[in-house]
Amino acid sequence: MEPLTKFQGVIPPIPTILYEDGRIDVMGMGNLIDFLIDSKVDGLFFLGSGGEFSQMSTELRKEVAEFATRYVNGRVPVLIGTGTPSTKETISLSLHAKEIGADGIVVINPYYWQLTEESLFQHYAEIAETIELPIMLYNFPALTGQDLSPEFVLKLVRSYPNIVGIKDTVDAVGHTRELILTVKSEKPDFAVFSGYDDHFLNTLSLGGDGSIPLTATFIPELSVGIYQAFKQGNYGQAIELHRQLAPVPLLYKLDSPFMNVAKEAIRLRGVEISTDVLAPVRSLSDEKKEQVKNFLNEVLDKSTIISKFI
Repeated sequence: MEPLTKFQGVIPPIPTILYEDGRIDVMGMGNLIDFLIDSKVDGLFFLGSGGEFSQMSTELRKEVAEFATRYVNGRVPVLIGTGTPSTKETISLSLHAKEIGADGIVVINPYYWQLTEESLFQHYAEIAETIELPIMLYNFPALTGQDLSPEFVLKLVRSYPNIVGIKDTVDAVGHTRELILTVKSEKPDFAVFSGYDDHFLNTLSLGGDGSIPLTATFIPELSVGIYQAFKQGNYGQAIELHRQLAPVPLLYKLDSPFMNVAKEAIRLRGVEISTDVLAPVRSLSDEKKEQVKNFLNEVLDKSTIISKFI
């Protein structure tokens, strides 16, 4: 197997830009990808939670993955979310990601049923033994109902070197701290990413590697700025940007699930996209759209680096 990619930095989870009937808005998707690459992100993650994978058919997931990988065309690393409740289907989607040239896959643990630790280990083992791609784990226990503990992750990483990192979407910062201390002490190249945007600086300061923040799809300057400032040792700048970023996730309280909020924020940023979403998610009301606009303008008023909102 070729050397594994070392993922790091800011890798936004990309909302899938499409129309209500499920057709991809190819121009809008391209506009968003170009905007983020121009903003100096370190990679792009397609078909995560904010990418609406849970509302998609297998055929649509493959279509999105193919378009995204082709359009990015090697400009930054591409990660494709391939997790499902089925081991067989997850392997099928992962093989497809390999076939189309993705740089890695992100695999959330099976949801709906809670598994025994042995069954969960075997799920990931079968994927890792079959797929010759770097694998990122995705821990989101609030949605899956089951946590990937630091000890469990270390057990996987000891057995399968192509499991190279994790997106840890957990409210308790202590969980990410324990992941870093437990896994990286033995496997220092294992990449730990914060899933929640406002945990980014804390993750970096503890020895983590980056963030997969949805806010970076419409305010990439803040997350990219935090990462660059931290790498350069400019901790005062990193803290100031963190303070500007910290209130932004409050936007997500406007609706649930909040990919409709993210798409409206991207549109307000001046990126021309369709803001349609897949049912059962619904488009934002005019009242909520105005709330998004007002909120973002307040953030802009307090920022020295965000260039434009409508």
